Amino acid sequence: MAEIDAGEVLPNEHVQSMAAAGRVTQMHRGHKYADEGDTFEIDGTTFEVTDVTRRTLGDLTDEDAQREGSEDLAAYRERLNRVHDSFEWDDDSEVVRHRFEPRE
Repeated sequence: MAEIDAGEVLPNEHVQSMAAAGRVTQMHRGHKYADEGDTFEIDGTTFEVTDVTRRTLGDLTDEDAQREGSEDLAAYRERLNRVHDSFEWDDDSEVVRHRFEPRE
């Protein structure tokens, strides 16, 4: 368990502010950026990484998209295409889910 920078899991200030507001509770990334039990801080609140799981894009559901701040999986896919220049959705692409919650 380590204290990490919030930017390791949450790629920008907008997503970090959404996590602080409770609207983002997980983030899929292309690589593993944290371990279960790692902590990070946003605006004075400490968050703990509760789950790190390898998956594929094809495993993602509407619930996953909603936990990442999108309305549904279609909106999530559109967002990924918009923010990543050379991104192309491939159901077989491997990703890592990082789930986190505020520490009490």
